[in-house]
Amino acid sequence: MAHETATLAAYVFKLKYQDIPAEVLERAKVLTLDFLGSAIRARREAESTPSMLKMLEALALDTKGESTVFGDSKTWTPAVAALLNGALGHSLDFDDTHADSSLHPSAPVVPAAFAVGEMVGASGRDVLTAIVAGYEVCCRLGNALDPTSHYARGFHPTATAGTYGAAAAAGKLFGLSEQQLIAAFGVSGSQAAGSLQFLVNGAWNKRYQVGAAAMNGVIAATLARNDFVGATESVEGKHGLLAGYTDDAHPDKAVAELGKTYETMKIGVKPYPSCRYTHAAIDALIAMRREHNLTPDQVKRVEIGLHRNGITLTGDAATKRHPTSIVGGQFSMFFTGALALDQGSFGWDDYSRLGDAAIDALADKFDVVQDDRLEIGRTHPFGARVSITTDDGVHERLYADPSGEPNSFPDAQAMQQKFLTLARPVLNARAEKFADAIMTLERFDRVAQATELGR
Repeated sequence: MAHETATLAAYVFKLKYQDIPAEVLERAKVLTLDFLGSAIRARREAESTPSMLKMLEALALDTKGESTVFGDSKTWTPAVAALLNGALGHSLDFDDTHADSSLHPSAPVVPAAFAVGEMVGASGRDVLTAIVAGYEVCCRLGNALDPTSHYARGFHPTATAGTYGAAAAAGKLFGLSEQQLIAAFGVSGSQAAGSLQFLVNGAWNKRYQVGAAAMNGVIAATLARNDFVGATESVEGKHGLLAGYTDDAHPDKAVAELGKTYETMKIGVKPYPSCRYTHAAIDALIAMRREHNLTPDQVKRVEIGLHRNGITLTGDAATKRHPTSIVGGQFSMFFTGALALDQGSFGWDDYSRLGDAAIDALADKFDVVQDDRLEIGRTHPFGARVSITTDDGVHERLYADPSGEPNSFPDAQAMQQKFLTLARPVLNARAEKFADAIMTLERFDRVAQATELGR
């Protein structure tokens, strides 16, 4: 290990808008818009939102501030806005995913960037620069942690590495020095937390801990701005992130080709509102259903082969076969697969079919197994093998990657349509204006001119 914390801090400090390639800036805007669509819809529909709002009220944390919570007419204090936007944007499980690190970069980074951007009167260009800085830091730390080992230890990388990404974005907007950024990362190391225990009962921890990562990054950067002394070597130190959170650290991945290769361009988007490990199988099931004119009564058995990470998150038959909660459904290969095979599509509104007898009966025909072909010689862990047995024989497909990865990234029209489908029920006619504002964020002298359209 060789001063990874200081190297990342120096990168964030020196990063300039004009030095970021145009395609990276465009991708950052699309990813931001995609995330905000989920946040806006979740403000109205996520079942965990009332509990969070009541908690804030009970603790007198619901005071008015200058920061936007998207889809909410009220403005909030910056740290609370980061918390709510992070939790809301991750609630539908429809937000972006970086395959190599198996984390959702926008969920901690974008809320931190907007909260602080509004706080300091930053321009759209400043906020875009901060978002790219945050993406690069959290994705690279996720790579260094090694997602398979990190998951095996029971950690959720979006919440752990994501705290550092949020601190990077917030620190960039505060104009922190290199030493202050090191201190912010030092505080982040004490706040990086996120457990996979939510998988057992479909708990709401997952979305909350990602919101907390956004908030904690803002707090870490604010402490550093006020000369708080944070730990040094937070990433590589004896008790640092890579020592405590993984058994297979790759510190070189935290800084490899830093400033030359942009991890931002490796972030994919979701076509379905569920765990990314279910998506390749859903793609295959929908395609096979159409190709073979399959109906549920023709199906005798379905076997889904996944990477071991996918088994950990979505494939435990004892707890995942018949989920009863939305989180349970989001992390059930059985439910999402049966739904896709039954109707040939899958969207947010389809969670109304949780507990549907027809879906449960079809899910009983599914088996989920580990398939070594999805691990050996592959960079990304999100592929799937699908075998469907009918009276006509066995039909099989192997999908190396789900749709929405960089090699099949949707065009701008498709991304805008996904946003509008989610945001229109909340923003009504303002949805189009807000989408246009985010996609031209660089033209705003004050980012608040754009964010006010999303309330």
